[in-house]
Amino acid sequence: MDAQLKKQLIRHLSTFITEERLNLFYANLKQRTNYITIVLEDIFHSQNASAVLRTADCFGVQNIHIIENRNQHNTNPNVSLGSSKWLTETFYNQNKNNTKECLQSLKKEGFKILATTPHNAKSIHDIDVINGKIALLFGAEKKGLSDLGLQMSDEKVKIPMYGFTESYNISVAAALCLQAIVSKIRASTINWQLTEKERDEVLLNWLRNSIKESVLIEKRFILELISS
Repeated sequence: MDAQLKKQLIRHLSTFITEERLNLFYANLKQRTNYITIVLEDIFHSQNASAVLRTADCFGVQNIHIIENRNQHNTNPNVSLGSSKWLTETFYNQNKNNTKECLQSLKKEGFKILATTPHNAKSIHDIDVINGKIALLFGAEKKGLSDLGLQMSDEKVKIPMYGFTESYNISVAAALCLQAIVSKIRASTINWQLTEKERDEVLLNWLRNSIKESVLIEKRFILELISS
């Protein structure tokens, strides 16, 4: 869909929601970012993955990349509380090992891959956020990240810990990492907000997910444009 048609469709679909909700959409769009993204590799427990989605939405992180090698991603609605419909999820599940495809794709988009691991890693608080976009890579419960995920990462990061337990729950780890990085990004002069193209894509998806029979409404609108 070209940019002009997308804007026309956004204007049309916007008439099917309240002005208050539309204003909320625009206000939240200003707070969304693709400067930082989250990558989940083979998360087993649906409640953990769902909690990460909810956390990402709360921090304004728009894009989530989900790698399914052994475990299929499932969302627990009681935990995610509908947050997934506000996020852009990209799935990697067509190959035997999908980690390589995902990380290569992100690197091509200019992301620096930060692997979260408690071993031989720098503190998340010492990360340089100025020189490029950041993809935080989280691994499966207990097993952690795959060897390939660690090998392909640009840096390894950890959250400082002072107790006996070796690691945080993944949803807690995601929240702590996002708090450390997002606060730095927002305090900097980095242009961390979505581009106009990204904003239109996100807004269109929000509208589609908020309107009953949005598919039918969209088809009718496009047919009317074609016939006019």
